[in-house]
Amino acid sequence: MTDQPQPEYRIEDLAHLSGATVRTIRAYQDRGLLPRPERRGRANVYGDAHLARLRQIADLLERGYTLASIKELLEAWDAGRDLGGVLGLVAEIDGPWSDEKASRIGRADLHTAFGGVPDDAALAEAVELGVLERIPGRDDEFLVPSPQELAVAAELHSAGVPLAAIARHLREVRAEVEHIASRFLDFTTEHVFRPFLDHPPTEAEAVEAAALIRRLRPLAQQTIDAELARAMRTLATRHLRHHLVESLPPAPADRPAVTATAPSARRELLPDGERAAPTGPAADRDPVALPAATVRAVRDLVGPENTAEFIAAAAQREVQARTMDALAAPATRDGRTAAAARTKATTADLDGDHDRDGG
Repeated sequence: MTDQPQPEYRIEDLAHLSGATVRTIRAYQDRGLLPRPERRGRANVYGDAHLARLRQIADLLERGYTLASIKELLEAWDAGRDLGGVLGLVAEIDGPWSDEKASRIGRADLHTAFGGVPDDAALAEAVELGVLERIPGRDDEFLVPSPQELAVAAELHSAGVPLAAIARHLREVRAEVEHIASRFLDFTTEHVFRPFLDHPPTEAEAVEAAALIRRLRPLAQQTIDAELARAMRTLATRHLRHHLVESLPPAPADRPAVTATAPSARRELLPDGERAAPTGPAADRDPVALPAATVRAVRDLVGPENTAEFIAAAAQREVQARTMDALAAPATRDGRTAAAARTKATTADLDGDHDRDGG
């Protein structure tokens, strides 16, 4: 049984098969990255070893190695050194940086998740942003690289946010996050990976670097999660406090507004079981006992100085809402409105209380 003849290529054939140009192949030969071809008469002949080497070089270039580093790696490989650690390091770097698994979604389910109305422009923008990826040969199905990201978009849309606004927000957030990721990589490069740089790593160094990457990979996300929670707690409280206080109705004109600078016109609002003696002209008013959790929640939201005003305004708003509901109620059988009947009953109760208090 005779050995099969090995394929032989001209430089043009080698360029076509490898994806490199003729000029690049010759440059690699000059740098010592690619073995010289065999000479057959007046022609240069290349073989499968040359093709494999060109593909190795292309792969390492895509992984971020410089030509100088690639040359040292290939020389080590040719010298018989084990590069398993290096390849493991490369695999670790190229591995997923999230535990989230990609999924698929059909066009009909996608429309249902976003209000049931097809929107080709929004769909095209989602594909452009990478939120969705088209599947070759499948017009009715899409790949979802991050199901969590798609779920957030669907939830925002169901809350009333337009799809165009969601896309703009994602672009802004992505730019900020990419900046943060770049800073984290600069930080870890300077303080963690500096010993492994500027030279091809040894087998031991590659194994150590791969282990460090596995340890550090989740730290970036954990840091961002913690800092985002802290920022949202601080900024959201301040933001909501500002808008909620501004939206409160003004105090009625027939009674003085309750303010932090007028303690004599304020009743102390205390947790359950606690009462304070009223002071000032309003001393004949009873203090109101409220659940401790309620007082703490309001205090955290609007600040201690605005707690009483907030609760009083919220109660006044509820009273006004119920009054409006009563006014809109249908008439009773005797021709009076239900609102008038309720108002009269309430007035009688108040007069009775007034008489009992000696007013």
